Amino acid sequence: MSTQDKIKHLRELRKHLQAGGGPKRIARQHEQGKLTARERLGRLLDAETFQELFLFTKHRCHRFQMQNEELPADGVITGLGSIAGQPVYVAAQDFTVGGGAVGEMHADKIVQTMTMALKSGAPLILINDSGGARIQEGVDALSGYGRIFYHHVLLSGVVPQIAIIAGPCAGGAAYSPALMDFIIMVKNTGKLFITGPQVIRQVTGEQVTEEELGGAFAQQAHSGVVHLIADDDDHAIALCQRLLSFLPPNNLQDPPDYGDGTLVFAPAPALNTVIPDSDREAYDMRPIITQIVDDGDFFEIQENYAPNCLVGFARMNGRSIGIVANQPMVMAGSLDINASDKISRFVRFCNAFNIPLVTLVDVPGFMPGVQQEYGGIIRHGAKMLFAYSSATVPKITIILRKAYGGAYLAMCGKELGADRVAAWPTGEVAVMGAEGAVNIVYRNEIKQAADPDATRKAFIEQYHAEFANPYVSASRNLIDDVIEPQDTRRYLSFALEALRTKRDVRPAKKHGLIPM
Repeated sequence: MSTQDKIKHLRELRKHLQAGGGPKRIARQHEQGKLTARERLGRLLDAETFQELFLFTKHRCHRFQMQNEELPADGVITGLGSIAGQPVYVAAQDFTVGGGAVGEMHADKIVQTMTMALKSGAPLILINDSGGARIQEGVDALSGYGRIFYHHVLLSGVVPQIAIIAGPCAGGAAYSPALMDFIIMVKNTGKLFITGPQVIRQVTGEQVTEEELGGAFAQQAHSGVVHLIADDDDHAIALCQRLLSFLPPNNLQDPPDYGDGTLVFAPAPALNTVIPDSDREAYDMRPIITQIVDDGDFFEIQENYAPNCLVGFARMNGRSIGIVANQPMVMAGSLDINASDKISRFVRFCNAFNIPLVTLVDVPGFMPGVQQEYGGIIRHGAKMLFAYSSATVPKITIILRKAYGGAYLAMCGKELGADRVAAWPTGEVAVMGAEGAVNIVYRNEIKQAADPDATRKAFIEQYHAEFANPYVSASRNLIDDVIEPQDTRRYLSFALEALRTKRDVRPAKKHGLIPM
């Protein structure tokens, strides 16, 4: 065979393998409202930057007639490319080829791609669309999953890992995205669960649909597994691209800087009137965030999970920051089990990837209740204390209104290593609210009074006047400054700029033991 014949053969073989499962299966993929694996990568990556790896991989299974089964690229497309000029490594399961099932060589392609991402210090993106393990390969498929899980842990905290759930991802396969940093899930077509509705019905008798059990909303609002919900494949790709715009490529680099070095101090007069006069009246935290950050752009994470708190990314003078805030519109902004987990995980991610943390506080306390106690609110709340205390990135806290008890400390008080703490004049820093404090401190006086109700009211007013303000804490240097709300951006801009060179020396250790 001549050189030209060999080149022709290569071209034909490439064309054949890149056709995946063929026209009929591709058409069916489109009928289900899904893009193919190659189409997804084509839209995710910058034009003409995809370099495919392991196209010619073949499975080695000879059981159950598999020796006669051709699986182009073994059902997963792997390689590298760039997004907005940033190198990334990618793997996209191809449902048109054997249902995207994971076998020995399929897993090996993913693992080798992960290893390259680790060595290169580039983000990893996996697009899941698979029927699960390739049963015909038995323990080889199971071993493949184990290798993937192990390498997720190796990559954790070194490079960002993003999963897009664009089809089924069930059984043991679900633990791969669960080990990654962010999960983006497509409505309706994405499914994520350990055991499906049929097994649950057989074992427990419970009736549930696939969407109710493993749909995008269910796996965000109820379990907190999913971080971002997409309307379709294109939306999922756009969310992934936007998320990456806030992140550094690895833990040794800073996040991207889109600023020109200018600090923007524009006041926001509307913030001077945002806090209601009554401390029992709720308000929405989101507009406050959007008035502080660049271009009003707040990229919220896990919007439907633990809505009593908000977490997400934004920019200040072009640089990425992570924002944590209580949401007084839900449960008065109190901290419960889910909020504690949500905040802790986000804080840990930002610390791993050098993203400064801004915490906005209006918290009346940890959520009381028997179920919260039985569910381990102590253990979960301790995760927040651990996450903030161990974080070495710049930490700036702004107290807007209530900051009571242990929840005040958990929201990154000065005692947990906050580098700057400022309060609005509406800030109330205390062990507990006035009503609770008065009922304890002045219990005897109220009992002995001729008019207990009037006496209690008078003590509450006195307590408010003396303690429901930020000045007692400020007098003890637990608050650095009391600022006008409209000047919040100015304060944050100066503080973040000053803390760019922050260094925080910690005791040498293998790792701390976060309360699990």
